[in-house]
Amino acid sequence: MLWKTSTRTLDLSRHAIIMGILNATPDSFSDGGLHQDLSPALAHARKMIAEGAEIIDIGGESTRPSSYPISADEEIKRTIPIIAAVRSEWRGLISIDTTKASVARAALTAGADIVNDISGLTADPMMSSVCVDSDCGIVIMHLQGTPADMQKNPHYDDVLAEIKAYFQQRFGTLTHLGIDPERLCFDPGIGFGKNLEHHLTLLKNLDTLAPAGRPLLLGVSRKSFISKIIPAPDPADREAATIALTAFARQKNVMLHRVHSVKSNLEALRTVEALL
Repeated sequence: MLWKTSTRTLDLSRHAIIMGILNATPDSFSDGGLHQDLSPALAHARKMIAEGAEIIDIGGESTRPSSYPISADEEIKRTIPIIAAVRSEWRGLISIDTTKASVARAALTAGADIVNDISGLTADPMMSSVCVDSDCGIVIMHLQGTPADMQKNPHYDDVLAEIKAYFQQRFGTLTHLGIDPERLCFDPGIGFGKNLEHHLTLLKNLDTLAPAGRPLLLGVSRKSFISKIIPAPDPADREAATIALTAFARQKNVMLHRVHSVKSNLEALRTVEALL
C-alpha cells in the first residue's frame, strides 16, 4: 500500500507510521497553549522527530467539541512560521491540519506535504482546487456536524455503512477531479460526531472502512471517549489507553497513527509488528 505526498511516497506495506501532533493553539483539549509560540513549538517538533515521528501535523485551530472557528489570517499567523521553521531543518513530512483553502495554500507554499482536513475537503469550496493544483497527500476525515455541535446527540442508522458510503463518495468525487487515488488517505473521525457506541463499533471494524487499497489514519490519542471506558478525566491520564488502542488498531491494519506521545506509541507498533 502506497501513500503519495508532495515530496515522498510512503510504503505502508509493513511498518506503521506515527504522525506527531503539534497544536499551535491556546485551547486544544490536551496541550492547548504549550506550543503556541515558535520556540516551544520547534522544540516539541524536534522531540517528536527524535522519537521517531515521520510526519509532524501542525494545526492552528482547535477542533475540540464545542469549539468555534477562528479567522484564516489568525490560523496562518499561528502555523506558517512553525511550518517554515520545521522545514528549514528537517526533510521529513509536514502536515497542515486545516479546513481552510487559504491556510492550506500558504502551508503548502511554506513547505507542507500533506493537507489534513477534518471536513473531508467540504467546508471550504476552494479546498479541492488547492489540492488539485498541488501534489500533496490528502487526509479525508469523516465529521458529523461541526466542532461546535458535533457531540450533541450524534445519531446514525448504521454508523459503519454511513461512514463507508461517505468515504466512497469522497473518493469518487476527488478522483473524478483528477486527484491521484494514491494521494488519498481516510480517517474515521474518532471524537467527531460520535458517541461511545459508535466509537467502539468503528474501532472493532477499522479494517473494513477505507476504500480498497487506501490507508486509514487513526486519531484516538487522549480523546474524551476514553474517559467513558476508564476513569480518566485528565487527558494526560489517557495515554496508557491510547497505547492499547494503537496496538489494537495495528492488528486491524491501520498504518498511520496520529498521537501526542510518539515514543510510547511507536514502541507499541513495533512490538505488535514483530508478532504479525
